Amino acid sequence: MGNGKIINFMNYKIIPIQGDASFRKFYRFIKGTDSKIIVEAKKEKYKNLIAYCAINKFLKTNNILTPKLYNHNYSKGIMIIEDFGDKSFYKILINKKEKLSTYKSLVNLLLKIQKIKPKFKIKSLFGKTYAVEEYSNKHLIKESNLFFDWYLPLFLSKKKSKKIKKKSNKILLKLYKKLNFPNAYFVHRDYHVQNLMKINKKIGLLDSQDALIGNPAYDLVSLIDDVRIKTSQKLRSKILKYYLKKSKNINKKNSEKFLEDFNILSVQRGLKIIGIFSRLYKRDSKKQYLKFIPYMWELLEQRMNTKAFADLKKIIDKNIQKKIKKNSKK
Repeated sequence: MGNGKIINFMNYKIIPIQGDASFRKFYRFIKGTDSKIIVEAKKEKYKNLIAYCAINKFLKTNNILTPKLYNHNYSKGIMIIEDFGDKSFYKILINKKEKLSTYKSLVNLLLKIQKIKPKFKIKSLFGKTYAVEEYSNKHLIKESNLFFDWYLPLFLSKKKSKKIKKKSNKILLKLYKKLNFPNAYFVHRDYHVQNLMKINKKIGLLDSQDALIGNPAYDLVSLIDDVRIKTSQKLRSKILKYYLKKSKNINKKNSEKFLEDFNILSVQRGLKIIGIFSRLYKRDSKKQYLKFIPYMWELLEQRMNTKAFADLKKIIDKNIQKKIKKNSKK
């Protein structure tokens, strides 16, 4: 997270921090050597406060390092949390030649998280019970629809976009129904290098408020097919093989089924990400996210290069030209 202009308030320094793709605003609140983070979430308060606190508390009780909650004001949409600093694994990996050992440590944390028995109901603020939803096919379709609702209309008519969406959804729903592994695992949903922080010799986890109970392949997809950091196909393959080797849930009998799930969820997430970044551009005037779309297309096309995606690929190739996929300027 990058810092903005410093504001001096009494004996405190308040530094605006460059936020993420949500409506939240972040500030670093400094007094002497003490530093905390102020999170302002005037929109979607329930998700950003109630859910955030519930999920973090649940993870913390299972020995996963998440930010402590120091204080909150729900009516104003504000909470004060622990400052994990600026050393994200994105910053560590971006200039590192040998990346595999670092990725292995992130996979090890993911495997630790996946050993946790998920709960559908967790206690949160004010004694409220937060319900953790299942990552159902309905959720998967809703997310992949962001591609058809926000990306396609950037260069196709609404009528044509809806027609493509209808055809594609029939194919995608069939694919989602073919997922082999049960929705029985804690899924962070944004398990990527910018949400993973190095804190001394430990790894801290940020942005857990969107967690669901779902397929074990999803968070691995988020880590390996991460649009924010370009990696070689060889490295991505090595990270995947390491996960398969270390996971106690995967064996010779079900490894192929896991790989099928991985590819389906990679395509689903790829469509979702392109849709989200298009929405950020069109709705929120955040043009900076468009630069990631060409690389997301590169990852998507690699994962769709199997018989399972032949029909979907045919629709996409027919309606979206290569030059559009490579263009990050709309």
